Amino acid sequence: MNQTVTLAHGSGGKQTSRLIEKIFKKHFDNPYLTADDAAVLPVVHGKLAMSTDSFIVSPAFFNGGNIGKLAVCGTVNDLACMGAKPLYMTCGFVIEEGFSIQDLETVVCAMADTAREVGIQIVAGDTKVAGKGQVDGIFINTTGVGQIPEGKNLSGANARNGDVILVTGDVGRHGCTILLERDDYGIDADVKSDCAPLWEEVKAVQEADVHVIRDATRGGVGTVLYEIAHQSNLGVRLFYEDVPVQGAVKGVCGLLGLEPLYLACEGTMVMIVSPEDAQSVLHALKQCSHGQNAAIIGEMTDAYPQRVVMKTEIGAETILPEPGNELLPRIC
Repeated sequence: MNQTVTLAHGSGGKQTSRLIEKIFKKHFDNPYLTADDAAVLPVVHGKLAMSTDSFIVSPAFFNGGNIGKLAVCGTVNDLACMGAKPLYMTCGFVIEEGFSIQDLETVVCAMADTAREVGIQIVAGDTKVAGKGQVDGIFINTTGVGQIPEGKNLSGANARNGDVILVTGDVGRHGCTILLERDDYGIDADVKSDCAPLWEEVKAVQEADVHVIRDATRGGVGTVLYEIAHQSNLGVRLFYEDVPVQGAVKGVCGLLGLEPLYLACEGTMVMIVSPEDAQSVLHALKQCSHGQNAAIIGEMTDAYPQRVVMKTEIGAETILPEPGNELLPRIC
């Protein structure tokens, strides 16, 4: 096989078949993956959640993961935010001519490993090759399907006055990692992306009175909280000292004048929980693989409709600005 992807790999002929057989089928093989035009799947009873996403992260490889791991985590986490057990996913690749075959296999292997960790099966896919300069290395599109337990209804509109706000981990690490990988600022800091699949964390709190779960990807926790505030017509009161941020992330943000709450996370969710269940949810999260840094960071309030307010170290309250422009393009 060639050392790089060529236009012939996207022609649908022998080279395409070899690429599928030697890389995609090798790592994705399962009972539902087929050479036919569509996967045939068993009927699932009850409600389904479906989510689609596209991943164009630059660079495609970063400290803590790569675009393949990110694609599976993003899909799994979107389903999990609806309380849905991830079942199946598809993936479509758009690959730039000249992309390394070895790098492609690394990406595919990361996808397979992450899918295996969660239990989701990759059942169908597509590969296209674009000419040199038409794609930034590799883009991946995914669609995921999950099963929602009976009676589960999660939505930003369900937040209630007095609800407790939790995060499943520290904030801002993925956005900070991508920023450092680009080396535009010459900053040397040890920051690793939080990229992780979070179905285990959601499953652990299925029996609790959880009203909202949101994945804090583009725009970070701050953007997600503004979305929930608008959906519920309530306000958000955050406690500055309780927001978990790694020391290195704080340092980078301090140098560049960035707010960690607006940096992307790829392994941290926001949960809005009834006050009665907040401590039990926190305890359950801390027992999970990616929940050790979980924390209670605030509360929903009717005092500031559709606003996010931060209570500072000295007890003053300040309104956080609603996010506008994209801070870091291509972070997912």
